[in-house]
Amino acid sequence: MVDVAASIRVIEGCKPDTLPLQELLASGQPAVLRGLTRSWGLVQAGLRSMPDAMDYLRGHYNGQPVTYSYGSPEVAGRPFYNDDFTALNCEVRRSLLGDVLDEIAAHARDANPPTYYVASLLVDSRLPRFREENDLDLATHGIDAPPGIWIGNRVTASCHYDALNNIACCAVGRRRFTVFPPEQIENLYPGPLEPTPGGQAVSVLDFDAPDFERYPRFREALEFAQTAVLEPGDAIFIPSLWWHHVQGLEAFNVLVNYWWSSVPAYIPTPMHALYHALWTIRDRPERERQAWRSIFDYYVFGDPQGAGEHLPEAARNVLDPIDEVMARQLRAMLIAKLNR
Repeated sequence: MVDVAASIRVIEGCKPDTLPLQELLASGQPAVLRGLTRSWGLVQAGLRSMPDAMDYLRGHYNGQPVTYSYGSPEVAGRPFYNDDFTALNCEVRRSLLGDVLDEIAAHARDANPPTYYVASLLVDSRLPRFREENDLDLATHGIDAPPGIWIGNRVTASCHYDALNNIACCAVGRRRFTVFPPEQIENLYPGPLEPTPGGQAVSVLDFDAPDFERYPRFREALEFAQTAVLEPGDAIFIPSLWWHHVQGLEAFNVLVNYWWSSVPAYIPTPMHALYHALWTIRDRPERERQAWRSIFDYYVFGDPQGAGEHLPEAARNVLDPIDEVMARQLRAMLIAKLNR
């Protein structure tokens, strides 16, 4: 594992009912929330033993099949790409959760086990009573964030970013998080936009054996990295668009996370705009690209009110803050234009 000098800041004494959510969002910085979920039923079961944690999950499971990633021992716990980045090195399988848990337990003592990874399973869809003893209840903060659960063995999630804010709760086992600010994207060498191991582009770097000769800018990224090891019951807040590398450190690991957006649901993901910009702007002559950069700076990245402030209010239309009605009008207009 790469050496990282800086530690992620730690907030002690957190409880779900005293979660400093507004302070976290205002800071725009990651934070370890030490002991936030220590009282959860699953955390307590995992502190007793791996079998107790697995039995706890079985006791809340509704018997519906789950989708998971399987990789041979050669994958070494790292869902990633094949050698030429055209396909993934794991296969998607479907089974009962109990069977996946049995497989993880059967290989728990293996030095190099197969990879088993149930990723981002919606808790309410398969563990309907789980939230009675295991929940942050973010609805009390006005946030609609249905929790997802991540179940696996020693799995490494390659460095990636999410478009949403994230609170990830380490429930069973320990996890190492290494985070980077969004502006380090160039120094993290993102892989293809499609396919991806988990829905977002991931860094091609192997943090256990980085190839600095092939990827020299990674040394600069490490100057901005922060890291922390989460114990069972700890959580971490990761602001939207921060890159994070996550390494499961035990033979059995479970994490519960909450994703939510800082904008209303009628504002779509900027990934649509990224694909559109790649299509319409990137391959233009350099002079035109720079001109479009100025236009985007004026309309999008500058003062949100600046482009329309010199116009009468009735004439501003899309230059005013977008509301749900304007969002529907924009969607209809774009669909009509793209379908011509």
